[in-house]
Amino acid sequence: MAAVAVVAIVLYALSGASWWLFALLILAPDLSMLGYLAGPCVGAVAYNALHILIVPLLLALGGYVLGKSMATAIALIWIIHIAIDRALGYGLKLSTGFQDTHLGRIGR
Repeated sequence: MAAVAVVAIVLYALSGASWWLFALLILAPDLSMLGYLAGPCVGAVAYNALHILIVPLLLALGGYVLGKSMATAIALIWIIHIAIDRALGYGLKLSTGFQDTHLGRIGR
């Protein structure tokens, strides 16, 4: 997934989009962790909803096809976030708790 992050960063740089936008949004998907305030099941659903690649990939495709550069830029930032998370070993969450992911337990 590190390669995906690198490719997405290069595409973002080539897009000419604002690096201020990048700085503002790179951690935005992690706001989904607030779902854990309602318990581990709700938290896992909320977190996973913003940490699967299908939605940002579709947004990037749609933005590109429709010529919507802002949508494409946001999608690339989102893809970069997810790819970096995966490269660092942070996977999709299981309902048993935040530390339990499809890649294994965090903090072993």
